[in-house]
Amino acid sequence: MKIKNPDSSPATENWERNTRDCVANIQTKTMQNKYFFKKVFSTQRMERYYTAYPDDENKALAHYQANIQLSSSFYACLSVFEVALRNALNRELTTLFGRDDWYKVLSTRPGLNGLNYYITEAQRHISKRGEIVNASKIVAELTFGFWVSLMNSQYEKILWHDLRRAFPYMPKVRRKRKNISAPLNNFRAFRNRVFHNEPICWNKDYIENIHQDILEVLGWINKEIPGWLAEFDTVNDVLKQISEKLGWQ
Repeated sequence: MKIKNPDSSPATENWERNTRDCVANIQTKTMQNKYFFKKVFSTQRMERYYTAYPDDENKALAHYQANIQLSSSFYACLSVFEVALRNALNRELTTLFGRDDWYKVLSTRPGLNGLNYYITEAQRHISKRGEIVNASKIVAELTFGFWVSLMNSQYEKILWHDLRRAFPYMPKVRRKRKNISAPLNNFRAFRNRVFHNEPICWNKDYIENIHQDILEVLGWINKEIPGWLAEFDTVNDVLKQISEKLGWQ
């Protein structure tokens, strides 16, 4: 038997009932939202955000949205970097081998056989599309990983002396293979996270640093590129908006 509060009035009872209904609706909507996002984007992908904000689902979802926005803002500088790098290295490989289809003679150089896998894959993808395999298509089809791998230690004695010319504006005191290889491999790993929709929006300092590093190495390839890119590069603007939304300092 429910004992009625003698001090309650119909208005008070209605207010209490409405409050309970409102809270129940909010809880139901919260559960539905969490179920929806986990279903669409997978439990594993969303769990990190919900764990970071166990008492604030809206902020968890805002952080996930911020990650998408930040990843999108990196498209311009990463795309420009990839094209600039491959064109610069392609130019030096063409000079080194004396032909624009240099990829056909990689196997004639001792120590470069490991690169043939990338060439074979590029040729296969081009042929699968029903296109004619030629030098320009091969260069465009080769993965970012291929171009970055040219700077790895196993090719230092074979390629570095010639390929260093792809970075004419790199300060002489820093002009060593490892000073190119390290940032390039960092960019590759970061690029893969961005283009595969993985979380990047967790450390403001890291984002600022890798963005600045990309611009710096771009300047080593061509000193005019960073200034041109600045006209439409939105990383800093988006990072500022996200910092305000998430309360980053």
